[in-house]
Amino acid sequence: MMIPPAIAQSVAATIPCMSKPVGPYTPSIRAGETLYVSGQLGLVDGTLANGLDAQVRQAVANLATLVEAEGGTLSNVVKATVLLDSIDDYAAMNVAYTESFGDHRPTRAAFAVDALPLGALVEIEAIAVLD
Repeated sequence: MMIPPAIAQSVAATIPCMSKPVGPYTPSIRAGETLYVSGQLGLVDGTLANGLDAQVRQAVANLATLVEAEGGTLSNVVKATVLLDSIDDYAAMNVAYTESFGDHRPTRAAFAVDALPLGALVEIEAIAVLD
C-alpha cells in the first residue's frame, strides 16, 4: 500500500540541524494526527556522540526536533522503541532516557539487537499523536 503524498508529509528535510538519514527512509511521516518517527541515532552533524549516555540524549534530542517540527513536543510521544547494541546497557540507557523525557512516560519497548548502523550503541524510534 502506498501512502498518498498528502499524508506522507515530512518536514525533516527542511531542518538544517538534522543529520541526513543513513538509509533509504524518511525521518518522519505524518498521517493525520499521528507522527511516525524513524529510528534516531545519537548523531550530531553526521557524527555519533561519544558514549551511551551522550548517544541516548542526542537520539532523544533528534527525535524531539522532528516532533517539534510538526508542532508537537516530547509529551506528544505515545510509544517509543529503544534498540540497544548490548542489553547490558539497559540500566544506563534508562537513566539518560528518563532524564531526557522528563516526567513524561510514553509506552516503550527496549531490546538488544546484533548491531546498529554506524556502530551506534542505541537507536530510538517513536510514535506521537499531535493536536
